[in-house]
Order: sequence, then structure tokens, then C-alpha cells
Amino acid sequence: MLAPELPELVSPDDGGQGLVLKQTKHTYLERLCPCGHWSQALPGLCEEEGSWTVKLSEWHLAGPRLVSFICALTQRMRLSRAKVHEFLSDWLGLSLSTATINQCVHEAARAVEPVVEQEILATVRNVELLYADETSWKEHGKLLWLWVFTCTTATLFIVGRRTRKMVQQVLGEGFRNWLMSDGYWAYRQIDQRLRCLPHVMRKARALEEGFDSQGRELGRHVLDVIATVMQAVYEARGAPPAAGLRQRHAPLLNALLEHCLRLADCRHEKTGALARELLNDWDTFWVVLDHPELPLSNNEAERALRHWVIARRIGMGTRTAQGTRAFALLASVIETCRKRSVSPWPYLAEVIRQRRKGLPAPPLPSPAI
Repeated sequence: MLAPELPELVSPDDGGQGLVLKQTKHTYLERLCPCGHWSQALPGLCEEEGSWTVKLSEWHLAGPRLVSFICALTQRMRLSRAKVHEFLSDWLGLSLSTATINQCVHEAARAVEPVVEQEILATVRNVELLYADETSWKEHGKLLWLWVFTCTTATLFIVGRRTRKMVQQVLGEGFRNWLMSDGYWAYRQIDQRLRCLPHVMRKARALEEGFDSQGRELGRHVLDVIATVMQAVYEARGAPPAAGLRQRHAPLLNALLEHCLRLADCRHEKTGALARELLNDWDTFWVVLDHPELPLSNNEAERALRHWVIARRIGMGTRTAQGTRAFALLASVIETCRKRSVSPWPYLAEVIRQRRKGLPAPPLPSPAI
């Protein structure tokens, strides 16, 4: 029994740099032994999972390293399936249909799913400081949200609705560590939460440059207070003060609190909105005065989203629920490896190779030293 020829990317035989496309024909058999037993040599196969329509099997049209290369083109280089087909044909002389290319991407995602659910999710839930953010995402015209939860050694992406349930699904019920986030209300269930100060500064600066007199006054006041707080935090990181920062700056914060209370019902929409936002999350803005070692901004989460936001603008999101799931799983592994300063592609190829045999996925690479 012959399997289809398996194209694979391999290193050159002479030990040189680069990759070479190699076609391998595998032969499988079924033979009757003298003892009357039928001996079989069959391709490896991972058990079926009802939630996936793609199989994980060694009976395939692309080798693990080639699948990893295709994922690099689609996920990291943001190429469409059609452009990947063109690239493989023009540069490698390999003709793979767009359906096969799509199957490769989905198979890779299915292969890494246990890694995401067991390793990355566990890291995110147990880290001392976690950053979170979200942005809109389209799935065949349906509005969803791409969530990111990131720390120093792992990044988790998940696509779903913009609800408190999504936060609970990721963090679980027992999350007791620090979470840096924006002002979305679904994060308010977290006890130890930080608010991104530059996020509020952008809104305050917009009011300061506006036409409403009350808005300009509030904007200037907020910017002055945040600038003072940030300077105090920077100084405390270099040389901790003798007295508590919160106590030292209490008059400054109380004056801003009274200002926000006066303007919470302001007729100017954006002025009232900023005043209410500050009041709703008041302590989360100034907790850095008690813990100067904590961050002041949510830049880690915003940077983690940036590449994938560009991908969304190019590809207009995903087309199916399985495609959305595959996108988030692969993005999680790719960004986690990049966080650890290791290349994701050899690791991804090895995960695919092992999972096609029905074996467990190898653990994520440790952070590079």
C-alpha cells in the first residue's frame, strides 16, 4: 500500500545553509505471517476529536517542517492561502492547493492545542503580573473580540465575545495576582488590578485640547496629577522614600476626586465619561503609589496585539469557527516562543511530528538564556 508522496523541507546534504524540498514515498504493508497473523505497517494517527474536522496523521501531503513553514507564511508573514500557494509554486516548484494549505494550518493548530491548554494557560493563571487587552475581530462578518493575556514568559490569545465570562474562562475563579488592563468593566471582578495611566492620559489630553471649558480644566488637572504620580513612582524605584507615597500625595488625589465628583454628571459627554471612569476605578490608578515596582502602562498587551491587528486588517478576520480557533492557538504558541527568545518553527514542526504519531506534544522550550 503506497501513501502519497510526502514533500518535506530538509537541510542540505552538504551541511550548507537554507532548506531543500525533498519528496519521500512511504510504503505501508499488510502481510500474512506463517503463524497466521496479519502484520501491518500503517501511518501514525492521532485519535479523533469531535471538535476538529481535520485529522492528525502521518498520511499527509506535507511533512511537519513544511507545515511549520506554511504556518510561518500565513501567521507571521500574514500571507493569504492563495499567496502561499503562489509562493510555494514559484520558489519551490511545489503545487499545493489552497485547501491543502488551509488543512496544514488547521492541523498544526490542533497539534498545539494541548500545549496551549495545559502549559500556556497554566502559566497565565499563575504568573504574578499579567497584562490583558482586547480588540475587535470578525468571523465571517460576525463581531467577536480577540483577547490577549501576556506575561514575561507566555502569551495567550482567545477569540470570543466581550463579556465577563471570557475573563473568567481564561483566569478561572481563583486568580489572585496582579492584572494590568484597560477600563473595560469585565475586569473589575479582579481584586488586584492596575489601570494603564497612558490610556487615561490620551483621553485627558483630548479634553485639554477641546472646546469645552470644564473638559479643558479636568483634562489639565488629570494630566498634572498623573505626571506627579509617575514622577514619584520613578523616584521611588531608584530610592524608596521614608514615608508612604499614597499618604504624601493624598491632598493631590483628594482634590482630583472632588473634581471628578463635581463633573460626573456633566452635560459634556466626554468630560462626564472621563470623570466617571476615574471614579469607577479610582484605586486601580493609584495603587502604584503603594507598589512602585508595578508597571504604569499596558504596553506589553498592546504590543502583543499589534501584529495580529495588522493581520486582521489584511485578511478581514477569519471565515469559520475552526479557523478562528486555529488562529488563536497558533498565535499563542508563536508569541510565547518569541517571548522566550526561541524560534517557534522548529518546535512547531516537532509538535506536529509527535502528535501525528499519536504521541503527546513535547513541552514548550525554556526561555533562552
